[in-house]
Order: sequence, then C-alpha cells, then structure tokens
Amino acid sequence: MSDNQLWMTFPTLAAVPGFTHRFTLRHPDIAVDEERAVVVARLWEWHRAQAEEMGFSGSALCIAEQVHGKEVAVLTEPTSSAIAGTDGIVSNTPGLVIGIYVADCCAVYLVDPRTGAFGIVHSGKKGSEMGITTQAIEKMQQHFGSDPADVHVQLSPCIRPPAYEIDFAAQIRQQARDAGVPEAQIHDTGLCTSLDLHRFYSYRMEKGRTGRMLALLGRTA
Repeated sequence: MSDNQLWMTFPTLAAVPGFTHRFTLRHPDIAVDEERAVVVARLWEWHRAQAEEMGFSGSALCIAEQVHGKEVAVLTEPTSSAIAGTDGIVSNTPGLVIGIYVADCCAVYLVDPRTGAFGIVHSGKKGSEMGITTQAIEKMQQHFGSDPADVHVQLSPCIRPPAYEIDFAAQIRQQARDAGVPEAQIHDTGLCTSLDLHRFYSYRMEKGRTGRMLALLGRTA
C-alpha cells in the first residue's frame, strides 16, 4: 500500500488503467469528538480537496447518503447532494469520482477495466448481511455490460474479529466469489481499523464520536 500519512492507495487498483482512487486516513488537526453530521461537515472541505488532488472537479464528487441498507445507485452525471437512501454507487462516466464514508465498516471498491464500469459500496454488518456487494456487481452487469470475471475487488481497512464479533470482510469476499469474480481479483488489506487510532477512525472504539475515512474512486478516461 502507498501511504502518505493522510491517505492510502492499494496496489491492485493502482495497476488498473483508467481509474484513480484514495482512502483517506485520520486527520490530526480536525477535531472529531462529535456526532456524525458535525464531523462529516468539518471534514468536508478537506475531503473535497482530496478529489481535486486526484484530478477531478470538486463538483464531480458524488457520495451516497448511507442508511445501512443495500440500495446501489446508478450514476451517469454528478449530483449536488448525497444520493438519498443508498449505500453504494456504480457508474461508467469518465470525470466522475464517487465516495463512501466509513469508520469500521468496509468500503468495497469495484473496477472493470474492460467496460470502464466502477463502483463503491458501504458494507458493514447490515450491508454485508443483505449482500450489497452482490447488488453492486449485478448493477454493473445490468447497466454497463460488466462480466464479473473482469471485475477487480478491493476491500478497505475495516473492523475485524476479535475486535468485532462478525467477520463481515469474509462475507464480502465470499459474495464477490459467488458473483463470479475470480479469487485472484479479490483483494483485502487485512487491516483492522480498531487497532490503530493514529491512522483510522473507529466507531466502536470511540463510541460513535469520531470522524470518517472517505473512500474515493474515479474514472479518468
């Protein structure tokens, strides 16, 4: 993994042409001992700047509302507000960058270099139980003609046993396999967010009053 102390990237995704990504880490100078809405607002300008550093217009950043469900939006142009009632986004539009907030839950990145389709989902306990990764892959198939055999999957750092009683990262990996993604194209950092509060925000360890990492994925060409 590439890591500049404020964000990391993943070798698997970096090797796929036509896409760029980031996973933001803990910002040492932004206070986050507040409820979610407050800290997301405090982090917003910095998070939007990350998208701009990746080469996208700030207005091209699109995020999901995140309600711990399984709905995945299909996006073809930027939106000015969070997409209501959704926990994932898929697209194939160049110049668009999509984002998901996490603080123990997993951000699942999906890229298809053949069709140019890409997606990102928020998959924690509930999302994983409901199979949101499966939903996203199916949406990529239905709307953009993706073949799961071409899709690359990357799991972000997330909370894991024994810090958490459910291994939802294992569920996500299994859902990707069951959807037809080859094992060699499913990648997981293995990092637990609860074990390193210098780098990560952890909802469980900080009892809900903490910041959010932002997983970003965009198509450049």
